[in-house]
Amino acid sequence: MANAIDLVTTFLQLIDESYGLDSLTARMDAQTESPVEFDGTATVKVMKLSMVGLGTYSSVTGYPAGDITATWEAMTLAASRGRAFSLDRMDNDESLGLVLGSAIRMWTREKVAPEIDAYRFAKFAGFSGISTTTEAALTTAAAVLAAIDVAALQLDTDQVPSEGRLLYVSSPIARLLYAAISRTLANETGAERRLRTLDEMTIIPVPQARFYTQVTLDAGATSSAGGYTKTASTGRDINFMLLHPSAVLQATKLNQVKYFSPEVNQISDGHLWQYRLYHDAFLYENKVKGVYLHKKNS
Repeated sequence: MANAIDLVTTFLQLIDESYGLDSLTARMDAQTESPVEFDGTATVKVMKLSMVGLGTYSSVTGYPAGDITATWEAMTLAASRGRAFSLDRMDNDESLGLVLGSAIRMWTREKVAPEIDAYRFAKFAGFSGISTTTEAALTTAAAVLAAIDVAALQLDTDQVPSEGRLLYVSSPIARLLYAAISRTLANETGAERRLRTLDEMTIIPVPQARFYTQVTLDAGATSSAGGYTKTASTGRDINFMLLHPSAVLQATKLNQVKYFSPEVNQISDGHLWQYRLYHDAFLYENKVKGVYLHKKNS
């Protein structure tokens, strides 16, 4: 009996698997305190609560009254991205059928995951009210550690939870961090300098090519154009970003692959697959202090 393979499901699994492995922000996808559903709409409203602090209890009048303020915060999805690829039946056949799966894995790893990360970091960096400092290049290990200490103290001051903080650092900054820590080796034949945590903050190195304050998404008007770039003149390299996942909402409304075999493809005698991603990233307005940005001056 011939194998029965659902190619659409297979391709989607490949994309999901590659995304989960190669996206550096994927770990925050499930951090929302309560589900936010975008079904049937591109905009949802999330309740934002604020309450007054304690007052003095009176033995005569009793408890002082307190106000509860509830407002609605609107979140609108803006990033609608997609691409279609076609592979001639004979090209795939003469490559032993390896091109399709290999191409999807490579494309997701090299194009999709980096763009998702770059878009999210840029969105977080652009939110009003986050903590930041003067633009500066960090060129020494001492300067990096001092800047991170300032960031951690700012989050402490703003009463951001200390447990679960994520420290995203650019690859050059990560190398400076590794060099800053000295280790005494006994009989080991190798040295492991990579840091997993710093003062209980999880360290996540990010390639500089996906770590900018602003990015421009290419419309992909031709088959040879697409992806993203650092926004000219106004975009800056990010040195590091310290954040707490509870401040973040990463919403994906549509992550879909459609596959058409050569037998049903009406455009050409080839394999056709189409991918669409409709997503966005937000910070909760009452939790913007859960993000600290340190960026370069270029």
